[in-house]
Amino acid sequence: MLFKMMKRLKKEEKGFTLIELLAVIVILAVIAAIAVPYILGVINKSKNDADAAFFHQVYEASRLYITTEKGGTPPATVKVLTDLVGNKFLEPGLVLPSTKDPITAGKLEYTDNVLTGIVITTKVDSYTISPVTDVISGKGTLSAATTDYPSESN
Repeated sequence: MLFKMMKRLKKEEKGFTLIELLAVIVILAVIAAIAVPYILGVINKSKNDADAAFFHQVYEASRLYITTEKGGTPPATVKVLTDLVGNKFLEPGLVLPSTKDPITAGKLEYTDNVLTGIVITTKVDSYTISPVTDVISGKGTLSAATTDYPSESN
């Protein structure tokens, strides 16, 4: 008798119930709701870190330019394309890592031999990094620049 009942139950259960399927869907939705924002945060942080490293590279190239071309005393403005790329301290074809947009202009501003500002311009927007002191360590947060700097011919 028990064998017959088990056999009958086994034949009747050929799939999952609607409740079981809904439970799995809810569990997957909860996991996705937790994971997706975390993954997006990691992606945004990595883009910001890449931009901060790029600004640091530009800063280091300007220091090398100032040492070799200006006798160690920085001018008020070092232009990225004219001074750094033009004198081969940076490779031509620079792009902003986070957007992959080509760099169309940029400048580093010095006051009393201290870096006070960096602006990088692409075809789309101008960017700065703050705080400027964090450029030295390759950190900081990229933001849209408040100063419009469309070209290096100005």
